[in-house]
Amino acid sequence: MKKVIQIALLATVFFSAVLVQTAEVNSTVWGKMPDGREVRLFTLTNEQGLTVCLADYGALLVSIDALDRNGESGRITLTYNSLEEALAGGVFGSVIGRFANRIDGGGFMIEGTRYDLKSVNPKTGVHIHGGKTGFHRQLWQSKSLKNDGKAAVTFNLESADGHEGYPGTVKAGVTYTLTNDNALIIDYEATTDQPTHVNLTNHAYFNLAGGGSIEEQTLQLHASKILEIDDRNIPTGKRLPVANTPFDFLTPKRLGDQLPLIGKSGLDHCFVPAESNSAQTIAVLKDPKSGRVMTVVSTKPGVQIFTGNNFKGNPYPKWGGICFETQFFPNAPNEPSFPSSLLRPGDRYEHTTEFRFSVAD
Repeated sequence: MKKVIQIALLATVFFSAVLVQTAEVNSTVWGKMPDGREVRLFTLTNEQGLTVCLADYGALLVSIDALDRNGESGRITLTYNSLEEALAGGVFGSVIGRFANRIDGGGFMIEGTRYDLKSVNPKTGVHIHGGKTGFHRQLWQSKSLKNDGKAAVTFNLESADGHEGYPGTVKAGVTYTLTNDNALIIDYEATTDQPTHVNLTNHAYFNLAGGGSIEEQTLQLHASKILEIDDRNIPTGKRLPVANTPFDFLTPKRLGDQLPLIGKSGLDHCFVPAESNSAQTIAVLKDPKSGRVMTVVSTKPGVQIFTGNNFKGNPYPKWGGICFETQFFPNAPNEPSFPSSLLRPGDRYEHTTEFRFSVAD
């Protein structure tokens, strides 16, 4: 009888260990769209104490909570507190599409055909982030899954031919996967039935301190060049070296030292990592007080870094967060020297960005 009890106890311990080593995903109703459709909120957790919340409105990365060096959990993203806040505007954590960032001239040409985009600023001629009804304003279809010790949620969206002026019906998918080694992996994919431009990213704002400004945090970028831009933030086509300029983050720099040196009172610029079609580390962000570290890895050719320069304290202060919008270059549809964002029928848009979290001693 004693041996049977011991075996049962061992089995219980083993089974519990398996459960602990398995990332979990749960879902609830977050609220309803104005037309009555339900919006679901997904919560992913892993054995390291990392928690990620997602929503199918805008394929939204709602929040990330991570432990500091003392084992205390804190929110490291700027977050909507409700669906109502998300519906009211903004792009905190949204998936941006069809084309993230800016397109100049109100549109583009594809094989001799001109496509005029909607949602164009009449003063500047600039279209941004896929327009007013872009992917961040759509309710995506969602599916959660759990296997191999990982928790994941896939969001799918079909964008009709002509939506916001873009040609072709695009079927897009975004999968968020949380691993037990504290990586949040975002896989993007898309197909089209006509040649069109696709450029997907996530617009999450990070603050590893869990509040206040990011000025005490250090940033290192594996990017030796930056795109030169005009006064509308449209690239001129030139790639400029960052060495010995305020954009030089080749070695870790305190953000509070660098940001005041930049003419537009902060970063809103596209950095160019070493050109490669494979995943590469592009950024390392560290918060000395909490010890939290975030490493950004991506297959994209560029990363738009934005530091919340327009925040005014309601609810976040200026420089209250930093975005790493991995993407094709701004205005790529109109700049032949840039890596092409054109997607053709039969081809597949496939890119990955990872946010890897750790704690420094």
